[in-house]
Amino acid sequence: MTPPLTTICQQATVRLVPTAYYKPPVLAPLVDDDEELAILAEIEGLTNRRLRAQSTGLPGLDPRELAFNVWGQSYINAAFAYTRSSGNRFNDASRGAWYCAFEDLTAIEEVAFHKTRELIAINVFEEETVYQSLLAGFVGDFHDLRGSGGTPACLGEEPETAYPEGQAFAEGLRKTGSRGIIYPSVRRAGGTCLVAFHPHLVQNVRPGARWKLIWDGSPLYTAVAD
Repeated sequence: MTPPLTTICQQATVRLVPTAYYKPPVLAPLVDDDEELAILAEIEGLTNRRLRAQSTGLPGLDPRELAFNVWGQSYINAAFAYTRSSGNRFNDASRGAWYCAFEDLTAIEEVAFHKTRELIAINVFEEETVYQSLLAGFVGDFHDLRGSGGTPACLGEEPETAYPEGQAFAEGLRKTGSRGIIYPSVRRAGGTCLVAFHPHLVQNVRPGARWKLIWDGSPLYTAVAD
């Protein structure tokens, strides 16, 4: 199945990142000048997957594809360089993708689902995590799953069964030159998500709102503006 193309001009999609990853370079307090910082950055690059991707590339990810000389390039490149061992809904472990939502509440629900799964796995429900939203614009034609009849297997609720389906589906589209997929949120009814297959598609990245997600003794969470 090849879904139809939809032309979009979406100027403020929302991606949430933990504030632990949204901060100045961690090495800066350790040095006195830019020359020393460059030396430490080179050492850090030996184990930093994003920096290795930017310099020598990774299997499935050519450094020429990545973003450079734009604000937010580290967040863009990290989205494609870092992957889960089992992948995500529309990417496998060999290559990441940029996932975002059209609305803050949808992004919150998507992030909270995965965080809650982590807490269930360790049976701990006392947690507060602050997320920074990154806004980004997308313009162009994207394959659109919102009008598909029924529920495609790739949009199933269980990652163990839906993600392999989605990864195979997305790989087929990417090989034909697809920019990415617009799809209905699985975690929030009525919400819309987008996955971009290529770093250069992520435009005008800038900070948005901050949200604190709180788990207070149960898998149910509360989201408040921080």
